[in-house]
Amino acid sequence: MTGTPVIGVLALQGDVREHLTALASAGAEARAVRRPEELAGVDGLVLPGGESTTMSKLAVLFGMMEPLRERVAAGMPVYGTCAGMILLADEILDPRSGQETVQGIDMIVRRNAFGRQNESFEAAVDVTSVPGGPVEGVFIRAPWVESVGAGVEVLAEHGGHIVAVRQDNALATSFHPELTGDHRVHGLFADMVRAVG
Repeated sequence: MTGTPVIGVLALQGDVREHLTALASAGAEARAVRRPEELAGVDGLVLPGGESTTMSKLAVLFGMMEPLRERVAAGMPVYGTCAGMILLADEILDPRSGQETVQGIDMIVRRNAFGRQNESFEAAVDVTSVPGGPVEGVFIRAPWVESVGAGVEVLAEHGGHIVAVRQDNALATSFHPELTGDHRVHGLFADMVRAVG
C-alpha cells in the first residue's frame, strides 16, 4: 500500500483517544470503530486497553465479535494493547464467566498478571523490530503471556515474562505505548498495515 493507511480503534471502551492520536502521528488516518459497517471501512484495527471482560461483552452486544473474528482470521492487521492483548489470545488462563476473545494469536495470557491498579508502573522495554532504543512501557493491571505457539514471535520480555508478541499480521503488547508520547510501536503497526495493502 502506498499512501495513508486507514486504521480504526475499537471504540467500545478504553483509551481510544490516545490511540487515535498515536496513529495519526504514525502517518495513518485514524478512525473510531463501533459498528460492523465502520469495521468494513478500515485497513487495520487497534484493540485498546480498558477492561477486557467489559470489552468482550460490549463487542458481543454491539454485534462486533463475529465480524472482528472474521476480519482477523482473514488477515486484517490488528494490534492489541493490554486488554486488547487479552482479546487477541487464543486462550485466557483465568477468564471471567462468559468472557470471549477475538483470537488471532496462538498464546495463553494471564489477566492482571503484574498486579492491581495501585501496582501499575513504567519500565523501559527493548522491543524487537522497534529501532531507536527501549520503548517506555506503561503497565496498568497488565497481563503477561504465559506461553506461545510455534508461529508466534516474542518481541519483548520484562521481568522474565513475555510482554510483546507478533504472529503474522497480529501484534500485541502488555503495556500502553499510546500513553507515553513515543509512537514507534504504532509506527511499526502502521508499517504492518501498509505491507498488507
